[in-house]
Amino acid sequence: MNSTSPAVRHVVRASDRRNHINTLTTLRHTSVLLFVTALFLGTELHAKTTQCGLTVMSYNIYRGGTMRGQQLSQTAKVIQEANADVVGVQETRSPRGDNAEKLAALLGWNFHFDPKAKNCILTPHKIVEYQNGACKIELKSGPELYLFNLHLPSNPYQPYQLLSIRPKWHKHWDTPFIKTEAEAIAHAKDARGREIATLLAQIRSLPDQDAPIFVVGDFNEPSHLDWTNRAARIGRHPTKVMFPSSLEMAKEGFLDAWRVAHPNEMTHPGFTWSPLTKADDPEDHHDRIDFVYFRGKGVKLKAAKNAGENRDNADIVVSPYPSDHRAIVASFTLANPPQVEKGDSQKVDATD
Repeated sequence: MNSTSPAVRHVVRASDRRNHINTLTTLRHTSVLLFVTALFLGTELHAKTTQCGLTVMSYNIYRGGTMRGQQLSQTAKVIQEANADVVGVQETRSPRGDNAEKLAALLGWNFHFDPKAKNCILTPHKIVEYQNGACKIELKSGPELYLFNLHLPSNPYQPYQLLSIRPKWHKHWDTPFIKTEAEAIAHAKDARGREIATLLAQIRSLPDQDAPIFVVGDFNEPSHLDWTNRAARIGRHPTKVMFPSSLEMAKEGFLDAWRVAHPNEMTHPGFTWSPLTKADDPEDHHDRIDFVYFRGKGVKLKAAKNAGENRDNADIVVSPYPSDHRAIVASFTLANPPQVEKGDSQKVDATD
């Protein structure tokens, strides 16, 4: 019979209804799965954090960069050879005047000069502001960062006190000699404790504590990470000393770039003072007193090098070398904050 009976037609319609419901359920589940997948992929795409590179340098250029009879361009060459992005420069004043602006002009960079400290900060990037001791710098392709540049008092200098050294050029003839670690710590606190306390208070006042923060400079004080028991045992230093300035920086969450990159103080001493004297000079003591400290969310150290006079003592060689300090050069990667495109929330809502 060609026509379908009523009973058969009823069965077909019920079957069609069930198939239709199953199809709708499958489509709904598939849509939800596709939505969740798209949402996940979109989140992954838009929350992906990019990175940028940054090289930070600390460089005491020695009384304006011309005291060794060389042109200021030789000091600029050291900075150029280091491929630095941000430089904390100490001792910009020469006997003939300050050279901060001249050095910036040679590099074609922006700069901020601190006339009281005779320091400057150099960078090809935009200096947004200088406030409360910090230079806020906006990278061309990266986050904003803060840089502090220090030149701490050189007297009394504890290595000379402990070793009974009074160089002919030294201007403080009344500095007492000492014998113990406790005396060294006390004299170091008296010499630089106030400046370190001021620095840490300035850092704590910054509005973004997760931002990349760098502290560079000539501390005129060694590190507790260098004056260790084993360094004292072999006679490199006269005794172990838990130097307070480096210890306070560590307590505040800062890492010492050189010592992170080169954790063994015996094989990689990293002396920055001084390329002008030999290791066995009875009127001097070689030490690491120039630093690049860092902290911040997403800040990762890639490498730490020094710049100086020859391959035996430096990774970056410029000859003739114009300063009495070797420079410290640290390379980092910085994480950019995730960028969310406008309209993303509306796109998600539209799929509901």
